[in-house]
Amino acid sequence: MKGSIRIDQERCKGCSLCMEFCPKKAIFLSDTLNVKGYFVVSFDEGRECTGCATCAVMCPEVAIEVFRN
Repeated sequence: MKGSIRIDQERCKGCSLCMEFCPKKAIFLSDTLNVKGYFVVSFDEGRECTGCATCAVMCPEVAIEVFRN
């Protein structure tokens, strides 16, 4: 099963928990700051997301939505 994620950049605090637990390593810490001054995570669309939703479960800020194709 394939999937994709959407990250709410303004809710993200860059804690990196989603990065650590992503089995495909499709999430990375970007050099972009949000309005609160946090470096935010981004999704690498070039990597294959399985839609497992582990990233969303681990996110303490509820900033990730998972879509299964």
